[in-house]
Amino acid sequence: MQAVTVSALINAPIEQVWKTWTTPEDIENWNTASLDWHCPKAVNNLHVGGKFSYTMTAIDGSFSFDFEGIYTGISEPKYIEYTILDGRKVTIHFAKAEIGTTISETFEIEDTHSEDEQRSGWQSILDKFKQYTESN
Repeated sequence: MQAVTVSALINAPIEQVWKTWTTPEDIENWNTASLDWHCPKAVNNLHVGGKFSYTMTAIDGSFSFDFEGIYTGISEPKYIEYTILDGRKVTIHFAKAEIGTTISETFEIEDTHSEDEQRSGWQSILDKFKQYTESN
């Protein structure tokens, strides 16, 4: 499968970035690609073999789905790897940078949406994460 990488430099220490990325209450606040969606529920069992589930819902209630996966690798606070329930693999690297933390997220694309649409959506979520983390 073809993979795409998105990244962001977060102006926060790696420990804070890791906590914000993995805490369900925080996930519910940043895990959206656009203003017309929200994440009303996040469950995160952060260990190898553990499952996560993020409910993604249109604000107007017209559509909802659960984004789910199983963790296959974790090295706190540097690395997370998981498999989405449809079989696609995702890896996330957290690295200390001179002025904060860099996150690089690589995901295998699916066949329904174009590569550009997927890159844009995943980057939008990462940008929302950056905004939320830097403001808390």
